Amino acid sequence: MEFSIKSGNPELQSSDCLIVGIFEGGELSASAKGLDDISSKAVSAVVKTGDMQGKLGSTVLMHHLPNVQIKRVLLVGLGQQDTLGAKSYLKAVRAAVKALPKAVTNAGFCLTELTVLEMTVNEKAAQIAEVVSDATYQVNALKSKKPETVALNKVVIFVDKPDASQAKVALAQGVAIGKGVKMAKDLGNLPGNVCTPTYLGKQAKQLAKEYGFNVDVLDRAAIEKLGMGSFLGVAQGSDEPMRLIVLQHKNGKKGQKPVALVGKGITFDTGGISLKGGSEMDEMKYDMCGAASVLGTFKAIGELNLPINAVGIIPACDNMPSGKALKPGDVVTSMSGQTIEILNTDAEGRLVLCDALTYAERFEPSTVVDIATLTGACVVALGHHATAVYSNQDALAGELLAAGTAAHDRAWHMPMWDDYQPQLDSNFADMANIGGRAGGSITAACFLSRFTKKYDWAHLDIAGTAWKSGKEKGGTGRPVPLLTTFLIKRTENK
Repeated sequence: MEFSIKSGNPELQSSDCLIVGIFEGGELSASAKGLDDISSKAVSAVVKTGDMQGKLGSTVLMHHLPNVQIKRVLLVGLGQQDTLGAKSYLKAVRAAVKALPKAVTNAGFCLTELTVLEMTVNEKAAQIAEVVSDATYQVNALKSKKPETVALNKVVIFVDKPDASQAKVALAQGVAIGKGVKMAKDLGNLPGNVCTPTYLGKQAKQLAKEYGFNVDVLDRAAIEKLGMGSFLGVAQGSDEPMRLIVLQHKNGKKGQKPVALVGKGITFDTGGISLKGGSEMDEMKYDMCGAASVLGTFKAIGELNLPINAVGIIPACDNMPSGKALKPGDVVTSMSGQTIEILNTDAEGRLVLCDALTYAERFEPSTVVDIATLTGACVVALGHHATAVYSNQDALAGELLAAGTAAHDRAWHMPMWDDYQPQLDSNFADMANIGGRAGGSITAACFLSRFTKKYDWAHLDIAGTAWKSGKEKGGTGRPVPLLTTFLIKRTENK
């Protein structure tokens, strides 16, 4: 899909469809008024009939307006003018995209002119690109009959001339995030017999080839040499080869310490010997969405060639029950040397992450952020709206929260007090891998914190936000927008 910024009179442009807004009560936006004036009040006539009353998300398609070159005009309802905020704006944009006729190949948006509470022109332009990418996404379903491809391939966003230069920069960021989200969705939606650790390694190599990243994909023998006993323990029950995937984007200043992103890559999670219930177990193909978000974020920063040093680390394996699998009561030795008593083999994500977090030390990172579909307890605490943020630095947590708000990919700061740490006590090892039902998402973060003493660290629990169930089952691509915005803001601040 091609996106561009233009200035000038939209009604004089060549386009299959022009999108303009109507406020509740029939108040026309500036572009709608312009069209109304040159089309002998054709827009006003539709409003007067009651077909378009400006209700948020409502749409009316008009054809061949008098004196207007554009074939179609799509009116989209904006709701109340004085309370138009970001949420309503994004809903209106999405409704407009969904209402575009299948025959439309190029469309123009006249929605950046709207006054939206706490949104700049740049943010509005970037969000149009992200919403269009998301709303036109097609699941990469493995069906014998392929779905009809989306005809829309060109989007023009109209802005006032003084805003055009900065809007182009913002648009490039929105387009890059859209591509990163798409990659994360594609990977998450693939079944576990396709999206294996080996497949993830190949995807990382393809990204490296496309954007010039450094890449290493380590096999079991190399992982054994590193002493990753915890990661190896999880992988030992599966016949699928494990992988440790490492990407490096080196576009920052020489000597600049990198930001490391560590993504949980459990490509299928049965729970192991602590077997999950059969209901909805198919959704455990999404247990690698942390890994998918790292690859998606690298896609985005590669598109932008972001001036930063970044490392992506993905421990990838299956968690399967077998005669070789870890058992409750087993003790493993992590790469850090700390020993872990396995009380529940379904708490495996933290076991692969802890070794990857220790491995991150070799890059002397300024910051490490891990991303994982880690706990059902997080879904109980926050539902499916917010990603949970834990951190050993409040300032870092604040950065991530601010990035999530700016990206409309919200997160919430959770406590990680020392009061919770004793729940991980073990009689037989340095720690247990679970801390009981109470505060399960918190004790999981406390477990990871024991492997992050040497750097600033944050943990994102995306168990509630990485995918949707039910009729709209599929990956969301979150938190690629949050992570990419976080890295963009890091470059701006520096």
